[in-house]
Amino acid sequence: MKYRIFMWILWPSFLVAGLAEGLLFTLVHPEDIVFLGYPVQASHEAIYTIGFFVLWFFLALSSTLSIYILPGSLSDLNEKFDRSLF
Repeated sequence: MKYRIFMWILWPSFLVAGLAEGLLFTLVHPEDIVFLGYPVQASHEAIYTIGFFVLWFFLALSSTLSIYILPGSLSDLNEKFDRSLF
């Protein structure tokens, strides 16, 4: 069950990060990005990759906080989920 929670966090955040990156870079061109007043000197692929991982990190953090504030404990969640498989 411990590993299943990681998938509950990482898989939805991965899918939404892919969609968010597509939307973000549809609106913002990598050549227009400025960091600390200087244009970013990186390839488009590097900027896309960094953007994806930053989005994935924040979306995974959001999913983690959502699971953290679920009512009940993780052991209760484990019991309910394991019983539903049979």
